[in-house]
Amino acid sequence: MATTRAALTEEDIRTLVRGATPDERALAAHKICRTLDGAVLTEADRERAHEILRVLAQDAAELVRAALSTTLKASPLVPRDVALQLAKDVECVCLPILGASPVFTDADLIEIVRIGGPVRQVAVARRPRVSQALSQAIVEQGCERAVEAVCANDNADFAEQTLKAAVERFEASDRVLTAIAYRRVLPPAVTEKLVRLASDQVRDHLLNHHQIPADLALEIATAAAERATVDLVDEAGRTPDVKGFVSHLHRNSRLTASLLLRALAHGHMTFLEWGLAELASVPHHRTWLMIHDAGPLGLKAIYERAGLPARLYSAFRAGVDTYHSMEFDGGARDRERFQERMLQRFLTQPLTAAREDVDYLLDKMDRLSDAAREVHMAARA
Repeated sequence: MATTRAALTEEDIRTLVRGATPDERALAAHKICRTLDGAVLTEADRERAHEILRVLAQDAAELVRAALSTTLKASPLVPRDVALQLAKDVECVCLPILGASPVFTDADLIEIVRIGGPVRQVAVARRPRVSQALSQAIVEQGCERAVEAVCANDNADFAEQTLKAAVERFEASDRVLTAIAYRRVLPPAVTEKLVRLASDQVRDHLLNHHQIPADLALEIATAAAERATVDLVDEAGRTPDVKGFVSHLHRNSRLTASLLLRALAHGHMTFLEWGLAELASVPHHRTWLMIHDAGPLGLKAIYERAGLPARLYSAFRAGVDTYHSMEFDGGARDRERFQERMLQRFLTQPLTAAREDVDYLLDKMDRLSDAAREVHMAARA
């Protein structure tokens, strides 16, 4: 270990072994750990370095062991057996290495989550990389603080089912739900679950992070679940997987005729196409052809195959015809103006929709009109 010997003095080694106080030995341990971590080691040198680290890990003074854990917390030099030993130590020793060391395996960390208690669980949850298996273990076995920490960790990898499980297990915890809502990416099915459990904190997130208008966020937060789902579809740019979203709604018995009618009434033809395809068990491309068939039979056939109520067919027919008669004109507020015109034309058709659906569409049109008026007044000012 020529490089190491050049950097360390005899006094360093003597202080480490015979230092009169823990402070002296901790300073020597820190210097030795830094030197070992920065040295170019042969395989034989690495074995000798490991023996030195094992000696440090056995020191009676917490300060010495903490110096080892802190100085080499992110170093691959620490032997796995030493890392596991430090992970079982007192908090000032275990937390640095648990939070960053790359030498732990997923199995090691999952076992620490299982038996380690809340403090260690939180340290593991905040690591710079958390695998899907580890995030699942934390969600299933971790305390509330640990689940909040891992959900707030954007470097944690989650399976969709694990996020759903976190929402279900901690549906009464604003802290956990807010941490989930603040993740950069959320599957539509998880977002839809959050809608039903939305709190003030989640509303703030929706307003500040997802750029959802205040009235829409308020509607979501008051748990108007079906209406909120349609309004989420309004944010089409944030729902890239329409097929997956529709499948999730169907599995949870929420892909209803009322929901499809409300979506159609403000222009969400893609949602209608995938919804009818899902309910009818017909491929999307065939469903698209039947809905947009110039004749009268295609839409009726796919509608009946989807099992939707006959009394609403004329409403769907009017909505599709209205959609085909309109175009985006490329101007300012294009989407809002399109929806307003769509709603106006849709509501002047002879419909057989339920009163609550018509009331909802009227309310939606009022809000669109108010928004247009505010923009116009702002432009004049």
